Amino acid sequence: MLNKMTIDEAAHLPVWRRPVTLLFLMALAMPIAFNVWSALLNNFVIEMAGFDGADIGLLHTVREIPGFFAVGVIAILMFMREQVLGMVSLLLLGVATAVTAWFPSMAGILTITMLSSIGFHYYETVNQSLQLQWLDKARAPKALGWLLAAGSAATLVAYGLIVLSWERFDLSYNFVYMLGGGVTAVIAIFCLLAYPQFESRTPQVRKMVLKKRYWLYYAMQFMAGARRQIFVVFAGFMMVERFGFDVHEITALYLINLVANMIFAPLVGVGVARFGERRTLIFEYFGLVMVFLAYGGIYFFGWGIVLASVLYVLDHMLFSLALALKTYFQKICDPEDIAPTAAVAFTINHIAAVFLPVLLGLLWLVSPGAVFALAACMAAVSLGLATLVPRHPEKGNETRLSRYSATPAQ
Repeated sequence: MLNKMTIDEAAHLPVWRRPVTLLFLMALAMPIAFNVWSALLNNFVIEMAGFDGADIGLLHTVREIPGFFAVGVIAILMFMREQVLGMVSLLLLGVATAVTAWFPSMAGILTITMLSSIGFHYYETVNQSLQLQWLDKARAPKALGWLLAAGSAATLVAYGLIVLSWERFDLSYNFVYMLGGGVTAVIAIFCLLAYPQFESRTPQVRKMVLKKRYWLYYAMQFMAGARRQIFVVFAGFMMVERFGFDVHEITALYLINLVANMIFAPLVGVGVARFGERRTLIFEYFGLVMVFLAYGGIYFFGWGIVLASVLYVLDHMLFSLALALKTYFQKICDPEDIAPTAAVAFTINHIAAVFLPVLLGLLWLVSPGAVFALAACMAAVSLGLATLVPRHPEKGNETRLSRYSATPAQ
């Protein structure tokens, strides 16, 4: 844990101790706790605390507050290494998930959700930064695709166990939360102790970085956070509230998502490398417009459960294309900006997340279909922004408008 080693020196370590292997272990650990929490959440809050649409909106608003303050990572990095912060945050996520069922009330659920969210968002901020620092630009799209697939595989095991054993062994929320969170916590402790501290090739800036030439990246991050909230908060809630899915049924749907992602995510990496970030992002956002419009049709026209399930899987697959946004930034940024910009981008991504869930939760009580119609509009704005991404992004060619600007890169 205390040994320091450069990325180049780490190439001579055994495979299991190299930086890429650590990234894969992290990719395996986080989804176990987070997705076990997500799989049980809607049923848990409805059955144990009597949540309605407004309550679930409030819960997710609270959950996203730490994401809004992810910029605080920059301050923490002044006295703690990124790698250590990532492991400590992962440990907090695991422990908080493990004890979730101990607090079956509104106040208790909000409190433990806040703690697990701090772990999740600070881990994700650091993880994205480390991925872009440790993976070279040529390998990044394919490696990121495989990391997504690894996370899906880990969650596949967790979901499979829930589907096969929830009813058969009459499992409790407490047992499943303890097991899922505990596994993540154990992996975090192992990663903290078993790996040296890897030194990136370029020292990172330890202060907030906001540059005009990154404006398109910031804008797409903001819109991505806004539309993501509607899927995360209300798509799964719809399956439980409208169609009466039980725990093992909603988990089975997640299971299908994971199998699709295991197959699709590596192909996404290959696709980004071959077709570029611009085409990939345009495809993603056009697909999301269509999916959200169809979600609205479920409420406006009474379309059924089969379509809802298919849309849920397609929605999840399209979100995996977002890795193109990471590689777009990697190509246009100054290498020393990766860590501080990851924190700033996470905060920008969560600006809408702080107020949208609770407001849309109130709208949900009046018209669930209108919530998804609004999501389609957000995806359409993202589609417009994606058309501004150049075919070959790089420093000095950050947007298709760069050629018309006489202002030097900042």
